[in-house]
Amino acid sequence: MIHQFKVKDMLFALDVYSGAVHVVDQLMYDILERINNGEAIETMVLALQSTYSMNDINQAVEELNTLKDKGQLFAEDTYQPIVDSFADRETVVKAMCLHIAHDCNLACKYCFASEGEYHGDRSMMSLEVGKKSIDYLVTHSGNRTNLEIDFFGGEPLMNFEVVKGIVTYAKSIEESYGKHFRFTLTTNGVLLTDDIIAYLNEHMYNVVLSIDGRKEVHDKMRPTPNGKGSYDLILPKLKQVASSRNQKNYYVRGTFTHFNTDFAEDVMHLADQGFKQISVEPVVAEKRMSYALTDDDVEVLKKQYDILAEKMLEYKEAGKPFNFFHFMIDLGQGPCVIKRLTGCGAGTEYMAITPWGDFYPCHQFVGDENFLLGNVDEGVTNLELQRDFKNCHVYNKEDCTDCWAKFYCSGGCAANAQHFHGNIHKTYECACELEKKRVEMAIYLKATEIIE
Repeated sequence: MIHQFKVKDMLFALDVYSGAVHVVDQLMYDILERINNGEAIETMVLALQSTYSMNDINQAVEELNTLKDKGQLFAEDTYQPIVDSFADRETVVKAMCLHIAHDCNLACKYCFASEGEYHGDRSMMSLEVGKKSIDYLVTHSGNRTNLEIDFFGGEPLMNFEVVKGIVTYAKSIEESYGKHFRFTLTTNGVLLTDDIIAYLNEHMYNVVLSIDGRKEVHDKMRPTPNGKGSYDLILPKLKQVASSRNQKNYYVRGTFTHFNTDFAEDVMHLADQGFKQISVEPVVAEKRMSYALTDDDVEVLKKQYDILAEKMLEYKEAGKPFNFFHFMIDLGQGPCVIKRLTGCGAGTEYMAITPWGDFYPCHQFVGDENFLLGNVDEGVTNLELQRDFKNCHVYNKEDCTDCWAKFYCSGGCAANAQHFHGNIHKTYECACELEKKRVEMAIYLKATEIIE
């Protein structure tokens, strides 16, 4: 399977099953397009003779055959045989999302967690539940050495003493179990202080800082409970975190909605504020919500990725480079096969833990009792549900069968599929369209980097 696309004056051919990306000339582009359309080589050669010389055509066909022999064009699908045993593979947990606080000091309008309480009671995780979560992860992590712990909410800093207690406990057992924990914390920044920032810098491998971009955009969707905007309150604190971490191992993470489909402006605003690690992502919301993305928004948003890519090149040329999360791509087939086929591993390799110790496939399923997997005392008890998540891969999703981007998005977010279609084996169409555009632009940026 070959995917062809153009960005400005560059022509690309992506071989889906090998992952090889080729920057090609117009002749090769035309040849591949005709072959992709099922045209025989002889017919294709005859058709192209009116535009290209036979010598050039023959050389291009010879090069094509060489790449094909190397497995870099029209490669065979070597993934299909692997998936037959997916449901029976050993369940090895590598990461947990600890819901430290089901409470929040902001009232973000698009919050899927309903101001941090996940449509239930406001609650804080106890140190006892945190320790049991760590014990479960260690016991069920198999031979994996590196384990991930995400501190999430609500707002985790509202329960910061427990965060510190869990970190201390996890580190105290690392050596005896031969494990190494990497911690991440997501915060809206309201409660950040010098002491907290110092602690995060010492113990957190990564920090995610929530900010949507321009002041008017941010304040519209991320007010305090009394309705006032939070931008002016948090911006200096987030800048301090980014600077104190030497602009590494953090992300400012924003959400764009129907109200700011010109989100490239928000990315650039954050870059102009000095942030070097930026992620601004589409809201996921029911269509009835005023801020939900519409079908008409999709083409507008895709053009924003074009604009953003060019802006990034301009800033790089001016000595002000920054990273945009969705444009960061590994063209060396870096992620393991299972990750390419299944994505985040929700419900199997990754789970979310509520303050009272219940297990859910990920944070977006928390509160939906249909997706309750078990708890810290009994472990995973809903084995049928876990098996369903094990089988959630690109070969079990009809929409992914002929999609060229399936090994980059790994079939998309299971939670989004469930929310929009009531089935984790479906796909969320808006996300698919945006993902394909992002991958193309990421490849384009990588190509400009290599060519330089």
